[in-house]
Amino acid sequence: MQDRRQNKADVVVCGAGMAGIAAAYHLSVKRGIKRVVIVDDREPMTLTSDKGTQGYRNWWPGPDDTMLRLVSHSIDLMEDTATRSGNAFRMNRRGYLFATAAESKLAELETTARQVSSYGMGELRVHRSPGGYVPHVPEGFAGAPTGADLLIGDEARSAFPYLAPDTIGALHIRRAGWFNGLAMGNWLLSKALAAGATFVRDRIVSVAALGGSVKSVELSSGDRIHTERLVIAAGPGLPGVLKMMDLELPIFHELHAKVTVRDPKRAVPRDAPFVIWTDPIGKLPGGVHARPVDLTHGDELYLIWTYETEPRPYKWPPQFDQSYRETCLKGCAHMIPGLAAYGGAITGVVDGGFYCKTPENRPLVGPLPVTGAYVCGALSGSGLMAAHALGELVSQHVAGEPLPDYAKWFLPSRYDDASYRELMQQWGPLVGQL
Repeated sequence: MQDRRQNKADVVVCGAGMAGIAAAYHLSVKRGIKRVVIVDDREPMTLTSDKGTQGYRNWWPGPDDTMLRLVSHSIDLMEDTATRSGNAFRMNRRGYLFATAAESKLAELETTARQVSSYGMGELRVHRSPGGYVPHVPEGFAGAPTGADLLIGDEARSAFPYLAPDTIGALHIRRAGWFNGLAMGNWLLSKALAAGATFVRDRIVSVAALGGSVKSVELSSGDRIHTERLVIAAGPGLPGVLKMMDLELPIFHELHAKVTVRDPKRAVPRDAPFVIWTDPIGKLPGGVHARPVDLTHGDELYLIWTYETEPRPYKWPPQFDQSYRETCLKGCAHMIPGLAAYGGAITGVVDGGFYCKTPENRPLVGPLPVTGAYVCGALSGSGLMAAHALGELVSQHVAGEPLPDYAKWFLPSRYDDASYRELMQQWGPLVGQL
C-alpha cells in the first residue's frame, strides 16, 4: 500500500481514521481525483475510529435541525454503501431505546421526540395499549420503521421484559442501530485505493505554506509530497497539525471510555437494541448505555457511561480508571437487573479514546485561512455515524462543487461571527451528546 516514490499529489489527506478514509473515498471514487495520498503513521482505523460503540442514530435534539440533517444524509450514504457491499459491515436498525422510571423523564422524552420529529426524524407513535408497536429485527435495515415509538407502562415492559421492573416508559428511536466501523472503513479504503489513491505509512511533520498557500508537506521519513491541497482529518491530533501552519481553532479533548464484558447468562438478549437509562443513578447522571456485540465469544456487551466530561490533554495511549468497569456494570444492572447476577465476578476490558470537540459540539469542515488547506475534524461523538457525509462535504469544498445549505454551520470561519459566538454560549458543549 505504500509508495515512497510518490512525490506529487492532487490532494494529501492527513489521517487514516474514518474521517480521512471517507474524505479520500469521496475525493477519489466520487470526484475522480486520481492522485490522492493518505498519510498516517498508524495502520488505518487504529487510533480512535475503532474505539467507540459504533452506533448511529437520527436522534439529534436540537438546538435546530442541522445535525439531524447531516447525520440523516450520512445514514443515507451508509445504507447505500451497505447495499452495494452486500452489507459487509453488518449495519442493523435495532434502534436506540431510552428507558425511564420517572414521570418527569417520560414527559421530557415525549416533548423532545416531538421536537426531533419536527426536524425530520420521522413520525412519533405513542403506544398505551397493545397492537400498534412493530418490533425491530436483529439484522439489516431494509423495510424497517423510521421515526420513533413511545411505549408507556405495560407496553414498555412487555416489549422489553429485561428492563428494570420500575420502568414506566421507553422511547425506541427506529432509524438507529450500529455497524462494524472497521469493516466499513476498510471497504471505503479498498475502493479509494482501487480508484488510484495511495496510503503512506508516515507522519506529516511540517507544512510548507509559502505566500499563504499550501505547497508541500514534509514527512518524518524525510520524504516530501508536493501538493496544493491538504485535508486535515487527524482526529485528536488536529491541534498539532494546525500549529504547523500557525493556526488555532477553539477545540478541546474529552477522554471517553467503554467497557467490553462477556454476558454468558444472556442478561441482555443478543437481539437487543442499544439500551440507555435516562435517569440519574445515585449521585451520577443518567445515560448509562449497553448493547450486545459479537466478538470472540459471541456473548460480549459494550457498556458506556459518560459521567466525566472535563477537558483532558491529549496523550496517547490514554490511561483509564479501572474502577470505571465496576461503575458501569452497577449502572447497567440498575437498568437491566439480570446483570446483577455477575456481582463482582466479571472481567472486562476498559478502552476508549479522545473526543476532539468544539465548544458547541459541532464538527469543523471546510477551508482554513491558509489557501488549499481544509479541515474535517472535531467530530466528537458523531465520528463514525457522520463521517460518510462529512467526508463527502469536505470533498465538495476541495472540488469547488455546490454545497448543501447546512455546510455553513460547520465552517471554521463561523467563529468570526459575533452573533454565532453568542448562540454558541447559549447552547453549551453537550449539544447532541448522549
